[in-house]
Amino acid sequence: MTTPAARLRAHLQTTPFTPMPCCFDGLSARLIGEAGFPVTFMSGFAVSATRIGQPDTGLISYAEMVDTARNVAAATSALVIGDGDTGYGNALNVKRTVKGYAQAGLACVMIEDQVAPKRCGHTKGKLVVDRAEAVNRVKAAVDAREEGQDILILARTDARHGHGLDEALERARLFREAGADILFVEAPQSVEEMETICREVPAWHMANLVEGGATPLLSHAELARIGFRLAAYPLTLLSAVTRAMQQALAVMKDGRHPDDLLLDFADLRKAVGFDAYYEEEARYTDRRD
Repeated sequence: MTTPAARLRAHLQTTPFTPMPCCFDGLSARLIGEAGFPVTFMSGFAVSATRIGQPDTGLISYAEMVDTARNVAAATSALVIGDGDTGYGNALNVKRTVKGYAQAGLACVMIEDQVAPKRCGHTKGKLVVDRAEAVNRVKAAVDAREEGQDILILARTDARHGHGLDEALERARLFREAGADILFVEAPQSVEEMETICREVPAWHMANLVEGGATPLLSHAELARIGFRLAAYPLTLLSAVTRAMQQALAVMKDGRHPDDLLLDFADLRKAVGFDAYYEEEARYTDRRD
C-alpha cells in the first residue's frame, strides 16, 4: 500500500488543479472525503477556533495540533495537508513537527516564515523572520523528510504583507531550492500578483482563498489557468457551521425550536458513521435488532 505522501505526490503529478475545503476535526474531515474531495487541508485558524475557542494568534500548541491531525487523518479518505505554523520553535522544533505530522498520517506539512506567535495570513499584526531564518526552517523540514519522514513539505511565506511581492518571490525561490515540494505565497492582492507568482517561480503552488480576505476569490477554472495546483478554502466550512449554530441558538433563545435548520436524525446518524458502524458490527454478531 502506498503512503499518504506518495499518493499526494502522484496526485499532484497527474491532476492539474485540486480545490481543498479545509477541515478542523474528525467530522469535517470525514464529510470532505465523503463529498468526493481527494485532498483536504487542516486549517490552523479553524482548529484553534474549534478546539480551544481562541483566535489563530499562536495560542494553540503543537501537541493540540498534532492530536487533531491524528483524528483528522484517521477519519477521512482524503489526503491531508496539515498547518504546521512556524514549526513551534527553532529548527529542531521544526524537525519534530514534521516527524509528528508524518507519524499522525498526514501527507504534507506546511511550515511558514512568520515571527512567533504567528497570525492568520489575512489579519493584522503579521511579521516575518529574516530571510536566512526562513530558509533554515524549510531546510530543517526538508532534512526531516530526507531522514526518513515520509511527508511532503509545503513552504509558506507571508513576506508580501510587510516587505512586498519581490521579497515574497525571492523567498519562494529559495524555499524551492532548499527542497520544498509545494510553495505558498500568502495574500497576493490581485489577479496580476497571482499570475506573477506562478510565472516567476515555477513549482507546485497553492492558493489560499479566504472569504473577505486580501486575495481575489477566483473560479476553479481561473485558478487552474493561472497555474495553481491546489486551492485551500480555510474558513468556508467553519463559517458555514458557525452561522448555522448562531442561527439555531437565536431561535432557541426566542423560545422556539430550529427544526428547519436541522438534519433528519437518520441523516445525522449516517453523517457521523452509525450506518457504517452497524454494517461492520453485523459481521461479528448474531444479533438482529
